[in-house]
Amino acid sequence: MSPSVAACAAVFGGATAAFLPRVAHRLAVPRGTPARSACAHCAKPFPHWVRAGAACECTGHPLWTVMTGAVAAALLGATVGPSPLLLVLLPATVLGLLLAVIDLRCLRLPDPLVAALAVATVVPLSTGALIAGEPGRLERAVVTAVLGGTAYLILALLPGHGLGLGDVKLATVLGFVLGFAGPPAVIAGLVVPHLINGPVAVALLLRRRAHRRTALPLGPALLAGALIGLALS
Repeated sequence: MSPSVAACAAVFGGATAAFLPRVAHRLAVPRGTPARSACAHCAKPFPHWVRAGAACECTGHPLWTVMTGAVAAALLGATVGPSPLLLVLLPATVLGLLLAVIDLRCLRLPDPLVAALAVATVVPLSTGALIAGEPGRLERAVVTAVLGGTAYLILALLPGHGLGLGDVKLATVLGFVLGFAGPPAVIAGLVVPHLINGPVAVALLLRRRAHRRTALPLGPALLAGALIGLALS
């Protein structure tokens, strides 16, 4: 464990997460709807796409977003340490947090953001593996991505399961990253999301805030599982 690396990573994660609320507010819209150009609460126009702090003056300060970004980045910094892999994972963490916030708000994982996450992870990890002479590691990542994506696609096609194609695409990208990290990361990445969403679904059912066919956001659980898997690898 490297406290200095963890501290620097936490600063990066918290600082970049401070710029996410307005972007998330603009993109958290139903599929096929243009991004918001004004606040959904007070209708005040957004002159800029990105700003630090709250999405709008009428909303509260996004402290939880900053704290989540800082903690997630610090965890990776402490466990991965000063390696080229960390330089790939930290920006990916920011994109993952943005995806999680949007999914929680509108049950949607925008394709451009999932594609950006894929480019930010698959391209540098593949290039690094080839340069380092580790084709086996790259093959394992590809196989994990294909198997994981196929499994989630089958689940999404089952009637009444509630998974969307955005979940399938995200699971495929995360499967590549977890496969690259190793078997412990893959196992945690497969198990943890369901350990998170399962109790949440039961609690909502017991409180009658959901029924058996209510769709729940899986993206945040997938991303949390990938984070824990990477920390354990």
